[in-house]
Amino acid sequence: MEYRQLGRTDMRVSTISFGAWAIGGTWGHVEDADSLAALHKAIDMGVNFIDTADVYGDGRSERLIARLRRERPRDTIYVATKAGRRLPSQTPEGYSRENLTAWIERSLTNLEVPAIDLLQLHCPHPKVYDMPEVFGFLDDLVKAGKLRYYGISVETVDEALRGIRHPNVQSVQIIFNMFRLKPAELFFAAAQEHKVGILARVPLASGMLTGKMTRESTFAADDHRAFNRNGEAFDKGETFSGVPYEAALSAVEQLRPLVPTGMSMTQFALHWILQHPAVTCAIPGAKTVKQAEENFRTGFAPLDAATMQGVQAVYDGHIRAHVHGLW
Repeated sequence: MEYRQLGRTDMRVSTISFGAWAIGGTWGHVEDADSLAALHKAIDMGVNFIDTADVYGDGRSERLIARLRRERPRDTIYVATKAGRRLPSQTPEGYSRENLTAWIERSLTNLEVPAIDLLQLHCPHPKVYDMPEVFGFLDDLVKAGKLRYYGISVETVDEALRGIRHPNVQSVQIIFNMFRLKPAELFFAAAQEHKVGILARVPLASGMLTGKMTRESTFAADDHRAFNRNGEAFDKGETFSGVPYEAALSAVEQLRPLVPTGMSMTQFALHWILQHPAVTCAIPGAKTVKQAEENFRTGFAPLDAATMQGVQAVYDGHIRAHVHGLW
């Protein structure tokens, strides 16, 4: 496993880290025993950073991570969580000192820690990025010892650019994968200039970039890939990166010939992300040990220029029109 410095923090984190959305909920049925086994396998493979949120299973994900930490007392495991999605609806006024404090106290209890390593605003109302008082509340929580650092999780490149104007934002979590190239074009240079870490979320486009989905694939009723394709529950970009299902399947077929010998499609998709030095880490999930063994494998040779250009060509020809102007 390789490690990169997370922004201006004191944390060097695994370049492939653990995204803990799926072990909380809205990805179909998952057993806690399987989730814990996947978490342990990830740590065994060198992962030292886990990203979660207070709303993933209404705290289920955070509590599983707390149990993992109890069971791995000798391992350094950094945990990032998020706050803001407990609001009934997203409003700028919802990001009050009182609400932020209550959400963070709840996460501290779930995670069983005195301070959160990294707290991220969870895709808040767009106006929040222009409200310095909200970031002042977070500064006060750092001073109070409740947070070590804070960052933002965003939907759009514009939100990312506005967010990093606040001086103590240490990280930006943004969708970045072979179906979402806009951040590399319009945001990464600014992030590097500000020395802000980047967490690449939805790195496998909700599993589409594993290459294992077909036109016959089905999803459980409680899996967002069944109920959120058009943004019925939250931003549609969170599901298959906003790419229509048929278009995504077609693009995957165009990507297959680019996969180097010795890599799975999953590993190729994750390794491609890490070819971008501005990215601190990719955060795929894993609900089973088998998924963890595939997702957290590292040590591959760098991709050559022709392969990188091939991915760009697939994006330009099959994906750009569906996503580039929206996020």
